[in-house]
Amino acid sequence: MKSSDTDATHILAADHRAVEALFEEFEKASGSDRKAKIADRICTELKIHAQIEEEVFYPALKGMIDDDLLKEAYVEHDGAKLLINDIVASGPDDEYFEAKVTVLSEEIKHHVKEEEKQHDNMFQQARAAGVDLDALGERLLARKEELKRRAETAGLPPAELVTM
Repeated sequence: MKSSDTDATHILAADHRAVEALFEEFEKASGSDRKAKIADRICTELKIHAQIEEEVFYPALKGMIDDDLLKEAYVEHDGAKLLINDIVASGPDDEYFEAKVTVLSEEIKHHVKEEEKQHDNMFQQARAAGVDLDALGERLLARKEELKRRAETAGLPPAELVTM
């Protein structure tokens, strides 16, 4: 019996919930130091999430789900990564810091909707195509752990763009 859920869509959905909670925490926080710490956590979580999706999840779906949906996901990631890199580089003294985090939140909500909430979403298509979501989930978890260790020790480099 498995000690944890290895379904790739469940792992990615759990990441989505964690980041949504961080965005809510950011909205309620006061003080630029507190907001900066939360924004940094958001950016780190999103960098890791985007990287595991782009390295493991999306390539496994190529040819198995709607190609346009997959292409849009890569472009949406790059839009988010531009903001992530700018938020990390600028910090809370930037006049647009809070606005950038708010726009990032909106972009992520849209992206999550396409992956897991709208009708015929990416997760549903992957399941319907017979993708081995448990094997994929194990690969996602392994890569996620590597990236978390790197984030905690050496830090993560700026997010790399794929389509822009």
